[in-house]
Amino acid sequence: MTNLAEAGPAPAQAKPPTRTRVRDAIARLRGLIARLRGFIAQTEIDLRLFGMLVALGVILLVFNIASDGKLVQPANMITMAVQACGIAILSTGMVLVIVSRNIDLSVGSLVGLISMSYAILMTDWFPHILGLSSSVPLQWALALVLGIGIGILVGAIQGFIIAYIGVPSFIVTLGGLLSIRGLIWYQSQGAAVTGLDPTFQLIGGGALGSAGEMVTWAIGIVGCVAIIGLLYNNRRQRRRYGFPLRPKWAEVVIGAVSSAAVLFLAWFVNNNFWPKGLADQYAASHGIVPPPGGLRIPTGVPFPVLLLIGVMLVMAFVATRRRFGRSVYAYGGNPDAAELAGINTRWTIMKTYMIMGVLCALAAAIAAARLNGSTLDIGVSYELYVIAAAVVGGTSFSGGIGTIPGAVLGAFVMQSLAYGLSFIGVNSPGQNVVAGIVLILAVGFDTWNRRRSR
Repeated sequence: MTNLAEAGPAPAQAKPPTRTRVRDAIARLRGLIARLRGFIAQTEIDLRLFGMLVALGVILLVFNIASDGKLVQPANMITMAVQACGIAILSTGMVLVIVSRNIDLSVGSLVGLISMSYAILMTDWFPHILGLSSSVPLQWALALVLGIGIGILVGAIQGFIIAYIGVPSFIVTLGGLLSIRGLIWYQSQGAAVTGLDPTFQLIGGGALGSAGEMVTWAIGIVGCVAIIGLLYNNRRQRRRYGFPLRPKWAEVVIGAVSSAAVLFLAWFVNNNFWPKGLADQYAASHGIVPPPGGLRIPTGVPFPVLLLIGVMLVMAFVATRRRFGRSVYAYGGNPDAAELAGINTRWTIMKTYMIMGVLCALAAAIAAARLNGSTLDIGVSYELYVIAAAVVGGTSFSGGIGTIPGAVLGAFVMQSLAYGLSFIGVNSPGQNVVAGIVLILAVGFDTWNRRRSR
């Protein structure tokens, strides 16, 4: 019998080759990705929207690092959000236009026309032609209604030419881009117009054009209740009609994460405060003795953001829950089949441009209110960013595919790029270069994805 001590140590096992170790690591990584996909599949999260959120976070993180941590501050993020609202509102309508296999290149010019109309109405027509003094209430509402009427009229004209006469939308709206931009000059003879109604100016945001701390918290709580209610109603409807149910843990995770995000955003915007001079004026007019360091009044969520949220909810409801929205998607998916199904396709297309006109009026109100007037360059290049926002958000030029929330997220991605670049000192031409590259990449990715899915 051999003595174990005399046998010596056991020979060391040979290490597997490097190629084998790399292959094993790749296999483990693939397994991890597969498990992650399974986890996400059970939650039924829209991967494209989730990817957009991740991309937005990465963009802000990169620019925050590049600016030594100065970018991601409440004041900067609120400014960026307000700047993005006009493009985001327009992108919700551009989704329906592109889904119906059309395009609208005139949105920027129409925003400029309506913006100048607001300024002329409130500074010239109302006091001098209609004899309305500044003390007459609701002048801002009358101007807003007239602006919406202009938007509907221009949209109806363009939509009629496209749908009933048969002129391609590219040609019609390109002509609108040029001719409407010329009308803006004739409106004001090339001059800037300022001095809007003080109430109208609140639409543009700012310290006074915001909801305030308590209203912001109330909106956040209502948002959390709405999220939980939608999840409960969706589960109840699925059970009622025998559809597969998501795991309860997935429902809890989605509800908890979404509610936490809403409350965090409410807290974040409430950490933006009125300018010191304005806060001191408020304290003096209300007999308040400012504490050491000055009075700190939270601004809350700006009115343009509230307007965007309302537009997004309405447009999403119209696109997914109403017959008109289903008709738009049906036409974009297969125009011949939509005709045979009895859809009035011409009237449907015309309505998409009328809706686009309404949204142009709302975006123009934000732009004019922020400037307290209008200039010739309001709306310039809007069409580039609006189309880019819709396409980056998942809308396909082939028609039939696109979501309203995706377009809004796309608008914030494009605006975060522009704002971040300007924050670190990149000029406007450089921002346009980046926007163009992002648009090309988005369309290229969409084309590649559609080919792969065939």
